[in-house]
Amino acid sequence: MQKRKIFIEIEVPNQVKKRLVERTEKWQTLPVKWTRQENLHITLLFLGYVDESVIPDICLKVSEAASRIEPFDIYFDKIEIGPNTQKPQMVWFAGEASEELKNLYEAVEKELDIFQTGKKEFRPHVTLGRIRKAKWESLKDKPEIDEQFKVAMSVDNILVMESKGEEGGQEYHVIESCPLA
Repeated sequence: MQKRKIFIEIEVPNQVKKRLVERTEKWQTLPVKWTRQENLHITLLFLGYVDESVIPDICLKVSEAASRIEPFDIYFDKIEIGPNTQKPQMVWFAGEASEELKNLYEAVEKELDIFQTGKKEFRPHVTLGRIRKAKWESLKDKPEIDEQFKVAMSVDNILVMESKGEEGGQEYHVIESCPLA
């Protein structure tokens, strides 16, 4: 059975993607592998490699979970180094945790029967680029990336996505769009 790399995402509107890319232009020379504009998204849940045969069931369960959650807004406020400046791994667009986002996350986990308790708060983010660790460490003066950028995004559906390694980077393909209630 063939396995496919699957994740659940919240789509970032195209105009926000464009503005994020424009905001990061000043840092393009840093040792960061920047995410292509079309690939910018919010990962709600990463499922990893799953058997192709279970993907229809995953889509059905994610649709079911989404149908029980009302649409809501999520708020983002800054571009920064994440998850923290002591162990920099990426440049991201950081958002605010919310009860609505937590409820969506937990509903999808529960429906997929992978619900776990005791996790830290789910804070949304858009990965703008991954830091190239060795090159970053060799920089004499570590750059500071901490820029205010406030955006509100409506969440009215979530997507079941496939990630494929293609020449030139990752390609993401929508498998199923799952509208919220």
